Amino acid sequence: MTEQDRDLRARLVAAGIELVTEEGVHALGLREIARRAGVSHGAPRRYFPTHRELLAAVARHGFGRLTDTLAGADALAAGTGADPRARIEALARGYLGFAAANPGLFELMFRHDLLEGSGTELRRSTLPLFRTLVGLVGELHPQGGDPTAATAALWSNLHGLAQLRSWGSLALATGSDGDSDSDSDSNSNSNSNSNSIEPVLRAALTAHLGPADR
Repeated sequence: MTEQDRDLRARLVAAGIELVTEEGVHALGLREIARRAGVSHGAPRRYFPTHRELLAAVARHGFGRLTDTLAGADALAAGTGADPRARIEALARGYLGFAAANPGLFELMFRHDLLEGSGTELRRSTLPLFRTLVGLVGELHPQGGDPTAATAALWSNLHGLAQLRSWGSLALATGSDGDSDSDSDSNSNSNSNSNSIEPVLRAALTAHLGPADR
C-alpha cells in the first residue's frame, strides 16, 4: 500500500469517526463517508472491500480509545494507592464516562449486526482490561472462587447502565431530570448526567462487590 493509499484510507476512517460522533450510527453510509472524506463515492471500495470492514475500522478506533481511557483511569487509581474496590470504581466510571462522551461510537462498537465477521476480533482488544478487572474482583473476594462470572455480570450491568442512560430510559425509571433536554450549557448537562447516575452506579457496585468499607 502506497503512502497515498494509506492517507486516503485514514481519511475515510476519520470521516466515519466524525460522522458517527456528530450524527450517530445511522449516518454511516458509504456515500456519506466518501463525501465527507472528499473522495468519489466508489473510492471506499478500493480500500475496504465491504461496508462492514470500513465500519470495523471506525469501531477499532473506538476500542483503542476505550482501552486507553480505562488503562489511564486504572493507572491513576493504582498510582494513588487505591485498593481493589476503588480501582474497580475508577474503571466503572471510566467506562460510563466514555459511553456518555461518545454515544454514537460506543453504540457502533457493540453492534454485532453491523460488525459481523469483525466484531469478535475487535472486542478481543478489551480482554487485557477485562482480565485486570477479573484480577481486582478476585483480590476483593479471594475466597469467592473463580471471579470471571462475577466480573462478567458486573460488566454487563455497567454496559446496561450506559445504554439505558443513552436512551433516556434510566432517567425515566429513576425520576431524575439529569439526562433530559434543557437550555443549560453542555458542561452543566454533563455534570447533571454524571450526578444522576451516581446513586445507580453505587447501588450496582454494592450489589456485585458488597458494601464499601467505611
